[in-house]
Amino acid sequence: MRVEIWSDIACPWCYVGKARFEKALAAFPHRDGVEVVHRSFELDPGRAKGDTGLVLPMLMGKYGMSEEQAREGEHRLGENAAAEGLDYRTEGRDHGNTFDMHRLLHLAKARGRQDELIGLLYRANFAEERSVFADDTRVVELAVEAGLDADEVRAVLADPDRYADDVRADEREAAELGANGVPFFVLDRKYGISGAQPAEVFTQALEQAWGERAPLTTLATADGDGGGDACGPDGCAVPRG
Repeated sequence: MRVEIWSDIACPWCYVGKARFEKALAAFPHRDGVEVVHRSFELDPGRAKGDTGLVLPMLMGKYGMSEEQAREGEHRLGENAAAEGLDYRTEGRDHGNTFDMHRLLHLAKARGRQDELIGLLYRANFAEERSVFADDTRVVELAVEAGLDADEVRAVLADPDRYADDVRADEREAAELGANGVPFFVLDRKYGISGAQPAEVFTQALEQAWGERAPLTTLATADGDGGGDACGPDGCAVPRG
């Protein structure tokens, strides 16, 4: 079974939602049969690279909040993160363009290190003082920590076309699936879950999706006599004259 998760590094509920989903997955008896794929979704796709700012003023301007309301919202997010065992800085965080990080996540997927990288990016953005938006240095360090080659990472960052089509394809697909916000979880292209739901909701969804997988329909069998020859535990079919 495949679970696809559309998310953005700048999304605090994606950070929390990933932890809640992983809690459910860890207790799922068929977890070894579940493939998790992270998909790209930019909350602010028109943002220019290098355009960074502090989170609190952004919240005040975007949502019409007072400074007190913005601070309270961040503290509530911090409490939700702490409940999942996550660190969360409620003061002094910045935000910016995430497109290059999404491109690197596609590189990481190709190298089998996607989950490691997205976890490190979340931690760095929401729990650490050093910015992941100020320049590429911190992002390169995190990619290397995730198991990627530093030279390959720098080459991808230096070429804005590398994996750009993959990011855009993910975003188009999200729109086609009706996802207008993240996190958005899709189980076997059959069930969608929007938002950082409690772990119990993910548990129920995993169980339902697993139980409703369609059994394999065999259209042709290997009969060893003019049919499709095959190999099995007892050996391989011998061609007959």
